[in-house]
Amino acid sequence: MPERNKASWNTVISGCANFGLFNETVQLFKNMREHNIELNGFVLASLVSLYDKRCSGTAGTPIHALVTKLGLMCNVYVSTALLHLYGIYGPLSDTRKLFDEMPERNVVSWTTFMASLSSNGHPREALKAYRKMRWEGVACNHNSFATVFSACRSLENEILSLQIIGHAVVSGFEKHVAVSNSIISLFGVLGRVRDAEKVFDRMETCDTISWNSIISLYSHNNLYLEAFKLFSDMRGNRFKPDATTISSLVSLCASVDQIKWGKGLHSLCTKNGLDNFASVNNTLVSLYSAAGELGNAQFLFHEMPMKDTISWNTMISSFAQHGRWVDALLVLIQLIKTKEWPNHTAFASLLAACIGPETLFHGRMVHALITQLGLQNNLSVRNALITMYGKCNCLGEAWFIFRTMPVHDVITCNAIIGSHVDNESTEEAMEVFIQMRENNLKGNYITMISLLGAFSCTGDLTNYGMPLHAYIISAGFESDNYVKNSLITMYAKCGDFKSSGFIFENMETRSTVSWNAIISAKTLLSQGEDALKLFVEMTRSGNKLDQFSLSEGLAASSDLASLEEGQQIHGLSLKLGFGSEIHVLNTAMDMYSKCGNLEEMLHLMPGKLKRPRQSWNILISAYARHGHFNKAEESFKEMVITGTKPDFVTFVAILSACTHAGLVDKGLHYYNSMISEFGIVPGIKHCVCLVDLLGRVGRLNEAEKFIEQMPIQPNGLIWRSLLSCSRIHKNVEIGKRAADRLLELEPSDDSAYVLLSNLYASNRQWGKVASLRRHMKAINLEKEPACSWIKLNNDISSFGIGDKSHKRSKEIYVKLDELRKMVKQSGYVADTSFALHDMDEEQNVENLWCHSEKIALAYALIRAPKGVVIRIFKNLRVCFLGLGLLAVVCILLRLRGVAVGTDIAESVNTGKALDTGKAVAGAAVVVGKAEVVETGKAETVDTGKAVDTGKAVVEAGNSCSITIESGAVDTGKAGFSTGREVGLGSELGPAPSRNRICCRCCSQAWRSSSSLISSSSKNTLSPSIGDLPWSIVLIELEKGISEDSIRMLPPP
Repeated sequence: MPERNKASWNTVISGCANFGLFNETVQLFKNMREHNIELNGFVLASLVSLYDKRCSGTAGTPIHALVTKLGLMCNVYVSTALLHLYGIYGPLSDTRKLFDEMPERNVVSWTTFMASLSSNGHPREALKAYRKMRWEGVACNHNSFATVFSACRSLENEILSLQIIGHAVVSGFEKHVAVSNSIISLFGVLGRVRDAEKVFDRMETCDTISWNSIISLYSHNNLYLEAFKLFSDMRGNRFKPDATTISSLVSLCASVDQIKWGKGLHSLCTKNGLDNFASVNNTLVSLYSAAGELGNAQFLFHEMPMKDTISWNTMISSFAQHGRWVDALLVLIQLIKTKEWPNHTAFASLLAACIGPETLFHGRMVHALITQLGLQNNLSVRNALITMYGKCNCLGEAWFIFRTMPVHDVITCNAIIGSHVDNESTEEAMEVFIQMRENNLKGNYITMISLLGAFSCTGDLTNYGMPLHAYIISAGFESDNYVKNSLITMYAKCGDFKSSGFIFENMETRSTVSWNAIISAKTLLSQGEDALKLFVEMTRSGNKLDQFSLSEGLAASSDLASLEEGQQIHGLSLKLGFGSEIHVLNTAMDMYSKCGNLEEMLHLMPGKLKRPRQSWNILISAYARHGHFNKAEESFKEMVITGTKPDFVTFVAILSACTHAGLVDKGLHYYNSMISEFGIVPGIKHCVCLVDLLGRVGRLNEAEKFIEQMPIQPNGLIWRSLLSCSRIHKNVEIGKRAADRLLELEPSDDSAYVLLSNLYASNRQWGKVASLRRHMKAINLEKEPACSWIKLNNDISSFGIGDKSHKRSKEIYVKLDELRKMVKQSGYVADTSFALHDMDEEQNVENLWCHSEKIALAYALIRAPKGVVIRIFKNLRVCFLGLGLLAVVCILLRLRGVAVGTDIAESVNTGKALDTGKAVAGAAVVVGKAEVVETGKAETVDTGKAVDTGKAVVEAGNSCSITIESGAVDTGKAGFSTGREVGLGSELGPAPSRNRICCRCCSQAWRSSSSLISSSSKNTLSPSIGDLPWSIVLIELEKGISEDSIRMLPPP
């Protein structure tokens, strides 16, 4: 150009800046200065925008100085451009200062400032700026509303979000595409899927972002079918999917069940050329990693044409989450060698994978690398370190990092609170919260949820829970559904289900999470009946069941030992596509195990190489519960060999197996190895198992000494276990001390009085029994009345002791008389030494036939068709005498009997009578023998395994068997102590002979001739009942149910 004026220079500089020609623009700017051409705001605004695009915030200060020198700060375009540059690259304090000093601010300035606040983690400040903007009369545009909605998504405050949506509608922006897209995304975060769908359906014009927003919403809410249907509609409307579309869909397929759809999307990416986008490849790497195909993830990562920081972080995190720490560190080393220097996100991902004491070594190694690279002062890294040390039970290190941090934000405080909660340090967690308030640092909903999770007893509820609830209301957190759900759980854990139910009933909208919380609360309080009712109500409410809903339903069925309902829920989970989901699968296996169906549990068990730790724990617990110690120990060893490290629950299971088998040395070995080899700190449940193990075999003094030396404070479970073992071995002195300590901790515990009364009764101290019962009456403490019930053809009938209220009562008692005569004719004589009432022997035997489970059995024999399994439920334990009598009835009827406790089930093949591995009164009894009784001979066969004490199977002519077993991991159930020794007196009696069968469950003596146990014994039975091929299952529960309680679940 022969002549260049100011407009010419401005135009060429602006054009080069718009095209991103950095070097050319800078050179032109220098030339313009050399020619003394006057600068204006237009040129400077273009130059600032160029540095912004160049991702170079270092030039912000000199340009700012130049603008100030030239007096152009009054130009709103220049100052806004500088504000945007500072908002992205500068400290937030500088951004605030610049905004406050701006002489003129338009809607773009306000929007830029709000975006800076929101993107720097201050969404509340962004909303305050929005409110101030409206007070100053500045009208919002579509970009302003999109920015404010972004801040609302971070806060997840439903009421506030709806108010701002109302502002957008009143301002006439509801039909603007960008605003509608933002509203859809906001509704997705709030869980208001239907409202988002309405906004999308009413949009007059849509763009790709609109489709991506609704697909992303479905992905966020795990609505698999809806997302793919919309994806199909999007392609049908000739909208081309982009990287965002594919990334949202791929993230929805990140499971073993949906991996095939993820691979299909991968093929589509390759076909449409989207595999060149790093964001798509990053999501695909996460997909393959989550589905367990780490080889494919690794291959894809190495073949990526372009890798960004997220790519490296994703691969590092994938290796770490699969326990391949060496590979994770190798990728980190590769990252260091490239130009992409590792940032705090990479180390945060590594630290996030350290989720237990077994990963502490790796966590410390990552901490050392962080220090070496100089990232230890990064706030996000420090927060991640606090969380890591908290999860690894190293609260001292976590607290040290917290105290040495110069600045704490709400995430920091949430991290240390979470660490205290994980380590059950309730008081310390509350102290941190109090310090937050003193420092004017307001917590968020995560703070409230973390604190609420720390409270678990009545004392916590009074001291902390209710005051915190008051604060939640005053601070406005009660409207948050996540907080409400946590309140429901907190009140339930602390035993106040009335308040828990009140919160649930008054919720305006009940999400799936809300239903899950209330069902979980019922299950937690062992109210399985109510939990199943709520589960049915949830299915009818229109809320979709998820894996957690189904898991809670299965857990409730386990609690009730209700196999039929459990099978229906399991079938429903298969129909809904959750059959392979690990939470559902584990709960289903646990349900089948607790309902006595070990075969079905084993059928569902994943293969060894793909079996997660929780599944191993369920397997070991099941074997322990069913009395198969050898299999439990073998499974434990296989678990270690396959590389799965045992945890707290694993050792509870293996110690329980040792307890059931009466193997003291084995139990002590595993207890010690848990500490020395695996670094697991003993918990109260481990100590309960050890006390019970020593108590079962009569080593009560050692058990008491162990309690005195325990690493943790003994609670009611410990003393209740010792009291129960004292009753078994009739040790009044130790039992009285245990009862006193138990009542100090739990004065209103009726089980303590019942067990102590039974201890006095077994020692014939009837005066003390009477005195104890008078005391219970004086303090208005009553023992829960016994109740048995049975479900036949979807009809539930319940019976109490001596109950004659049933409409078929006459028929029932006729059947009872028939059974009684048959048992008497057989020559069976009950051992009444364990009778709990001061009556003559004849009256004690007579009372046995009035027990509720006998009445229920008689009713079942009248109504049940041949070939069915008769399941009798009882809310309390069946007494020793009652079990022995039921054993004899099953023998005479040639029935297969199974006794199932709250956490115990046993089913043994016919043909064997298993001896108890027990030493009583100094007489060592052979462990690991099976005694087979046949006509005319008795022989002992080595089975090669240790057999649980308190278990006996009596065989009569190869035609029937009964298994009586008790014992549970949870020894704290009232009247349900672990180590149940069924009817063991001071001596075990002689070995079986031709005319005598020794049954340890009740020490009964057969006085009839050997013809009863001969191969032709069926000819001696009553013809009216001798050929009924039933199986009897007696199930002991903690709490009875009424006739109108659990009904058949509606068919799927």
